[in-house]
Amino acid sequence: MSYKKITACILIAVMTICMSGCGNSTTVTQLSTDTAYETQPSQEQQTGSENITEPNTEEQRSDEAAEKVLQLKIADTVVEVDWEENESVEALRKMCEEEPLTIQMYMYGGFEQVGSIGTALPRNDVETTTAFGDIVLYSGDQIVVFYGSNSWEYTRLGHITDQDTAEMEELLGNGDVTITVSMEDNK
Repeated sequence: MSYKKITACILIAVMTICMSGCGNSTTVTQLSTDTAYETQPSQEQQTGSENITEPNTEEQRSDEAAEKVLQLKIADTVVEVDWEENESVEALRKMCEEEPLTIQMYMYGGFEQVGSIGTALPRNDVETTTAFGDIVLYSGDQIVVFYGSNSWEYTRLGHITDQDTAEMEELLGNGDVTITVSMEDNK
């Protein structure tokens, strides 16, 4: 045997012994007496913690938040709302993450119910003519729900989509009500 072949055989033997003792199941394959190549471990050879992935708790929280939606209840009636996508609604969502927000509403003008949020939300007031079912932010710290119409500078929050004019008047036009805004599971 030549010196090169003996050296290659010794090198292959040493590499095989070293690789098997490292805990990494890399396979050494001899293609010829002069050359050795490493190949990746097969699926059967892969064991241990390298296949275990811990759940990303930030992703889990994000998924849980995505499964929750902002819900509005007028007295005991849950209504469907098409919420605006703006910073005011986002701030309202954050307020309701820990616990529901209950607001005592008061009739005003024969066309709306108004109630204090207890804190100011971001606002982007524009001249608006409202219609029944509109939900707006007034002066940054009051929610207004309309069962009629009015024109003023408001920040739009949303619109109730599952009640007609008569149903909105029935819900809001017969005295002061309490509304509850909460984060609920998306069903």
